[in-house]
Amino acid sequence: MRKAASLLLRYFFQGIIIISPLAVTVWAAYSIFDFIDTKIPDVPRGIGFIIVIGSLVILGWLGSTFLLWKFLIGFFDSILERTPFLKFIYSSVKEVVESFMGDKKKFTKPVLVKVRSSPEIFQIGFITQNDLTQLGLIDKIAVYMPHSYAVSGYLFIVGKDNVQALDINPSDAMKMAVSGGAAGYDLIEAHLEQNHKAENHKN
Repeated sequence: MRKAASLLLRYFFQGIIIISPLAVTVWAAYSIFDFIDTKIPDVPRGIGFIIVIGSLVILGWLGSTFLLWKFLIGFFDSILERTPFLKFIYSSVKEVVESFMGDKKKFTKPVLVKVRSSPEIFQIGFITQNDLTQLGLIDKIAVYMPHSYAVSGYLFIVGKDNVQALDINPSDAMKMAVSGGAAGYDLIEAHLEQNHKAENHKN
């Protein structure tokens, strides 16, 4: 009887492992769809979503193709960036969005940062500024350290000597950092092993 109960419990948790990623993905996708779809009221279900997404695609196409639209976007951009109070909100949101997408993505240089010297402890981060001489800081760089299981992080100013570049896809590095090491570990481990072999070869 105890063996049967243990087997059922094992299958129960295995079912949770199988269904959880699918359920969370479906829930997130539906929540995004519902949020966008309700932005245009009094239209059939799904039409609002199509209108919003289609409008964004057209706006992006116009802003990337036609000089007049580029001029208008730049004109309103300059106005908002000079308007008191609004410029803080606008520029902050713009910087955050551009950091994750578009041609000005910031999180494209994954690195390992030595956060303590003894014992050696490293943390995954992303270089966001390579030159801080305007702040009077020589041989220092700005590194963003994402938190695990959260959409937040810290900005650290560290010495260049404490930073080791990671030759892997930035999305894999972010995946490992955000998942607490549960995902993307093999890539980081292979990178460290390769560097270790290179150092031994030099010695």
